[in-house]
Amino acid sequence: MRISVAIDGPAGAGKSTIAKIVAKKFNLMYINTGAMYRAVALKSNENGLSPANVGEICSLLKTMKMKFENDDLILNEKNIQDKITMPSISSQVSAYASIPEVRKILVKIQRDMSHEFNVIMDGRDIGTVVLKDSPFKFFLTATPEERAVRRFKELSERNIECSYEGILQDIKNRDYADTHRETDPLKKADDAIEVDTTGLNINQVCEKINSYILKRIY
Repeated sequence: MRISVAIDGPAGAGKSTIAKIVAKKFNLMYINTGAMYRAVALKSNENGLSPANVGEICSLLKTMKMKFENDDLILNEKNIQDKITMPSISSQVSAYASIPEVRKILVKIQRDMSHEFNVIMDGRDIGTVVLKDSPFKFFLTATPEERAVRRFKELSERNIECSYEGILQDIKNRDYADTHRETDPLKKADDAIEVDTTGLNINQVCEKINSYILKRIY
């Protein structure tokens, strides 16, 4: 039985952290689709391409060989995980992720991965678009304030200068952009299990997801 698990939700809801843990429990390949869009934003920035340069961005994307090693994104044999999680990329990624042509290319790559491996993916449109036939769909959420606290703590531990107020505003802006884009907006799939992670620790969230998967498998 091929297993594919979809985890969607807004920025800072804990998708990546939870997905990595669930991946280890069920021996799944973890694919951080958000990191792939961040890579597009990063390389576009480095090449001076704004979101309006659609043709050039798509040409650039076709030269980008992406894979995951130890949960880090490797682009053209270089680990770019630290670069793509910088606040400067976080504030811009939605503009690049909303480009229909970019989404079409990356969705195909992601689907091809799911056909070859047992996978768990997290992102904004996994349950509604990428893995829409998956029997395992989860939608993680939390209040913007809680998500901002988590991101502030994460960046502070990496000694990255930031402010809680700035992060909170970025999250609210990202939520609006993700839910209002024309192509594949962020929304809960009709058959997804919603998990509000506000006030819950990592283990409590994982237990909810693991329990559901185990019931469906056995």
